[in-house]
Amino acid sequence: MSATATRSATDRSTDPATEPAATGTAAARPSPLSAAVRSHAVRKLAVLVVIAAVLVPLAHATWASGSWPHALTVDVSGPLGRASDWIIDNRDSHWIFLYFFGHISNAVIICVRAVYVVLLTLGWAGVTAASTLVAWRVAGVRVAVTTVVSFAVCGLLGMWVPTMQTLALMAVAVTASVVVGGLLGLAGGLSERAFRALRPVLDTMQVLPAFAYLLPVVLIFGIGVPGAVLATVIYAAPPMARLTALGLRGADAGVLEAVTSLGATWRQRLLSARLPLARKELLLGVNQAIMMALSMAVIASVIGGGGLGDRVYQALSSVDVGKALAAGLPIVLLAVVMDRTTASAGERLGEPPAEDGPRLLRGRPAWAGVAVLTVVVTVAGRLTGSQTWPTGWTVAIEEPVNQFKDWMVDHLYTGVPVVGGTADWASDYVRWILDPLREGLQGLPWYAVLLIVATLAWLIGTWATALTATAAMAAIGVLGVWEPSMDTLSQVLAAVFVTLVLGF
Repeated sequence: MSATATRSATDRSTDPATEPAATGTAAARPSPLSAAVRSHAVRKLAVLVVIAAVLVPLAHATWASGSWPHALTVDVSGPLGRASDWIIDNRDSHWIFLYFFGHISNAVIICVRAVYVVLLTLGWAGVTAASTLVAWRVAGVRVAVTTVVSFAVCGLLGMWVPTMQTLALMAVAVTASVVVGGLLGLAGGLSERAFRALRPVLDTMQVLPAFAYLLPVVLIFGIGVPGAVLATVIYAAPPMARLTALGLRGADAGVLEAVTSLGATWRQRLLSARLPLARKELLLGVNQAIMMALSMAVIASVIGGGGLGDRVYQALSSVDVGKALAAGLPIVLLAVVMDRTTASAGERLGEPPAEDGPRLLRGRPAWAGVAVLTVVVTVAGRLTGSQTWPTGWTVAIEEPVNQFKDWMVDHLYTGVPVVGGTADWASDYVRWILDPLREGLQGLPWYAVLLIVATLAWLIGTWATALTATAAMAAIGVLGVWEPSMDTLSQVLAAVFVTLVLGF
């Protein structure tokens, strides 16, 4: 390029005549106000403001009191009462109870008894050895040590037999939860339509309070083990279903495409690609099903589950903190052992075995060694004539725990200098947080609550989310429990606030 051309370009770059073009380019850029107006969330908010401006005065003119109108309620107690009476009248004669629910009940009883007999046959030594060896095989030495210490503590607390009863019940309940949840998750993972249909069902199963479905379960299955197992399955199956569906839906598309290109059938793609790719999610689902099932142990005891849950329930009924703790600790220890074992197994799943270890500690020889050692320890325990935990090896913690509880009540409940006692904290929390929140929610007109729910749901999600949330909130009023629901909502929000603060 010549010097003249260079100077000419430089002059054009500094020529004031070219500045309006740059100014015009800058003016073409959207201002912050116009960008905000075009924002998706702002457009939603504007639509909601228009809707509120139209509907709120209309609703206030029609229902000035603000409480849920009695004309918009539906009494469902009559149909539910008639259904309950029909079940009671036909439970011993109708074919659906004799040939369907009756067979399910008998199968559950047989399975629980079979597992319990196996545990009693192994004895305390065999159960401890088998659990420890399995934990060592799939999770390592640290988890194996945790397992042997946990079972030893269960025995030392004098809770060996109730622990075995709970273990038998949980084994059947977890197996049923894994099977039911796996089948539901398989359907949801392979079909988008099935997944959308299952989401509200799984939400209901997991969120519905356990005490709400204990009575229907008792009406159908009666008081006893079958009802306890079924109530546990209702609560523990959804995590397995969700994680199974998540694992199948999240399978590597490239791997699936490669398997399809090789001419694999639908069943072969499922068995050889999708399920192996989702194995960690599947094992995590088993882990969560175990945790959920154990958390139901005490609630299941209300309808005859027995075991440790029954001991905790009886101790709470008599306000005996020591006995409740002695029975509650084994539940926690079982949860810890099963959680650590399944979680470690999930982390190690798919990893190649260590090549530097002895061959007998890898593969099938290791499992054969576990079986042989379990048999040896079981036989040795039977020869000593001690099938259950020896009574001389127990430690009573009830009295020291109750004494410590009494000391806390005497010294920490009230009258603590400067900071105040736990009673003062509870009173202040109720006065300054819970009561204002409850009064505020109950004082809001019902249509204002629906509008707030719709606004939050639509701003966070889609119109379908807002419609679902609003319909669910309106259904509360239709059922005639608006005031108690606002009371419950205030307690939940207050508890969530405390949980977030402590968790953070």
